[in-house]
Amino acid sequence: MTLCFASTAILSPTAGYVMLACFSVLWIGLGIWWGRRASSYDSFAVADRNVGMALGTATAVATWITSNTTMLAPQFALQLGVWGALAYSTASFGLFAFAPMSGRIRQLMPKGYTAVEFVRRRYGSLGSVPFLLISIFYALTWLISMSMAGGKLLEVLSGIPYPVGMSVVVSVCVIYTLFGGMYAVIGTDFIQSLIILVGLVVVAVAVLMRIDIADVHSKLETNRPMLLSYLFPAALMALFNNMLFGFGEIFHSNVWWSRAFAMREGVGPKAYALGGVLWLPVPIVAGFLGLAAPALGIGISQPDTVGPFVAATLLGTGGAFLVFVVVFCSLASSIDSLLAATADLIVNDIVEPISRKVTVTEPPTQLSDSAKRQASTIAIIALGVFAWAFAFPNVGTLATVLFFAGPMVGSCVWPIVGGLYFRSPGPLAAGAAMVFGTASGLWAYFAIGWFVASLVGASVSGLVFGVITWLSPNNFEFENLANEAT
Repeated sequence: MTLCFASTAILSPTAGYVMLACFSVLWIGLGIWWGRRASSYDSFAVADRNVGMALGTATAVATWITSNTTMLAPQFALQLGVWGALAYSTASFGLFAFAPMSGRIRQLMPKGYTAVEFVRRRYGSLGSVPFLLISIFYALTWLISMSMAGGKLLEVLSGIPYPVGMSVVVSVCVIYTLFGGMYAVIGTDFIQSLIILVGLVVVAVAVLMRIDIADVHSKLETNRPMLLSYLFPAALMALFNNMLFGFGEIFHSNVWWSRAFAMREGVGPKAYALGGVLWLPVPIVAGFLGLAAPALGIGISQPDTVGPFVAATLLGTGGAFLVFVVVFCSLASSIDSLLAATADLIVNDIVEPISRKVTVTEPPTQLSDSAKRQASTIAIIALGVFAWAFAFPNVGTLATVLFFAGPMVGSCVWPIVGGLYFRSPGPLAAGAAMVFGTASGLWAYFAIGWFVASLVGASVSGLVFGVITWLSPNNFEFENLANEAT
């Protein structure tokens, strides 16, 4: 039997507005409650460096189960088939690889705050300037894609106009992040991760009870056989592209470094490894919804909304409520993390260095605790306004928006790994690797497609980094990283 559905909202706008209001009040309330402990800048930025195993694992899972996981994984499957669903799951390898790196980071820089701070101390301005630009650009790109996802979700499920839904999602995350910083982010992540994992299991079981997998396979084999082909060229390239993009995302992003600094010593490796295990099956489950859509005859007007729409269509009103909750939680857990971590970058790697340069005292005076908190507040608000302004036009799909930053983050993989574990890489190798990797990856993005951009960027970056390190080796002293002065 073929099921045919129109691409219309499942819930009424009234139900959507009620749920949106309830979750907005809940997250703001929880953010304020968890944020009561943020009495100093250290509390606000890195939760007093005392996050334990449970909260550490929960925040890793919740942050990595973004709306990209629940919405892009099905889009990958819809457009690229079986390899597309598996391609998105390779992002878990980044968490597995970052697990031992988080322990190394905590050991080398016990009082650190940001990834850019590490690159500045390790490679100087030659490496830190391009790395800072890449980090800020990527964070803004991710913020914009998350904001877009919020608006798309609410419009698809309940008919709430895209600008309204997107604006509310961004505003709520800005408000509760302002109140509690990292404490609020990690605290709400714990609740959100539980809701997301339980919700995804329920949705997956309910969907499997409504459809016949053999029937789906048979119809795909007849009508769209390329989706089942193991030799689909674009899908194979996307597999490796997404894996390297995942490495680059986690290795370079301050979202993950700030958590490494916030966790108690010895917690990071275990928390990130367990987080990777819990996250691994999520995109595969979500991706199946994308494969089911063409087989069931469900019409999709926007490919990046296929997952929530298929689940909500098959499961009816109750399923739509559940999908709403899961995706809303995944949105909030990522947007708040980005706001807090990027604000740390702005304060520690832009505002404070400028303040030191313009000060008239000798030695230069560091920003006070209250000044840093004030700067963080301004940065969080500015980031929220920026993301809202660029997400408002709703141009492009989530994949095209997010993967534009792919070659940039891919070019950071080798400088980060080499800088953490080896003495010989120097500033020239790091800076050149990021510049040439980014340039070549962006060329591939426009000349070939987004599904190869990260792969090209990371490959060229690794080649440049290796050659320059071999030709001009350095002899860095890792003990210098423990010094608090920058």
